[in-house]
Amino acid sequence: MRQVGAGEFIYKEVRPWGQLPPGWTAEDAPAVAVDSHDRVYVVTRHRDGVLVLDRDGNLLTSWTSDLFKRPHGICIGPDDAVYVVDDWAHSLHKFTADGRLLMTIETRDHPSDTGYVVGRHDSVRQAGPPFNQPTAVALSPEGDLYVSDGYGNARVHRFSPDGRLLFSWGEPGDGPGQFAIPHGVWVDRDGRVYVSDRLNARIQVFSPHGEYISQWEGVHYPDCLCIDAEDNVYVAELGSIYLGRLVQNLVLGEMPARVAVRDLNGRVLAEWGEQDPFGTGRYFAPHGVAVDSRGDLYVSEAPATYTLGEAPSDWGVIRKYIRVQETVP
Repeated sequence: MRQVGAGEFIYKEVRPWGQLPPGWTAEDAPAVAVDSHDRVYVVTRHRDGVLVLDRDGNLLTSWTSDLFKRPHGICIGPDDAVYVVDDWAHSLHKFTADGRLLMTIETRDHPSDTGYVVGRHDSVRQAGPPFNQPTAVALSPEGDLYVSDGYGNARVHRFSPDGRLLFSWGEPGDGPGQFAIPHGVWVDRDGRVYVSDRLNARIQVFSPHGEYISQWEGVHYPDCLCIDAEDNVYVAELGSIYLGRLVQNLVLGEMPARVAVRDLNGRVLAEWGEQDPFGTGRYFAPHGVAVDSRGDLYVSEAPATYTLGEAPSDWGVIRKYIRVQETVP
């Protein structure tokens, strides 16, 4: 197994990892999450559904929903309820672990008016109410829901546990509290809100009420992040090679795709990627990241528009990294 990372964060990559149901492929897996039993939930767009795997990658169950148009983000509550954001359906759904619907918040056929032109991620002209292609969801310690919104908006929305909108913040731009694709969101144990501000290549940190606190710059176009019980932050950073193929008329600096481990101040503790992401068998476009109770990492990738439109046929887009105890000086 390939070894990656540095210092206290050394991992061995398991490749391939993950068993699929008959008729399913994981050619596009935009999100991953782990529940209280270390079961791994993977969103896959090929069947617009959810795979549930154990730590060894054995399939436990899978389910789809007629509500899905293109599931994009996922998180698991402390009661193991499953929250799935669907960007094309402009919606957020709450399910039981086996896929039974509990709640829906949606503007399915009526996205908010932000000036957004589908596929032109630099076209958002003004902020709007929920939703216009939301991207991710996270839970606060009190059970409130924070939704990043997203591809077609420039806001973060906070909802009560029963789905009532409490408030929103954000607008297009690159200043404090402004967003250019707020793509991922996470809430730490103290209620601080971390937003992956993808096209601005940074992570912004806010109070529970949306007040700007700080930002981490130089992040390689972050997609999603998560924080473990020891306050280590794991970030899936998509990189500029991939984004250059998605965003027209936008000049992007050379930033390679990577997975980074950071502290709560944004300092990089470890990082890794692929030496040649265009090489044979070297596909790498991290889109989702999750950590289990043992410190093992799960990274999902989204190759729908990479190079010729797909990852290599023999390449899995769900990766597992097993944390080892050895350290490197």
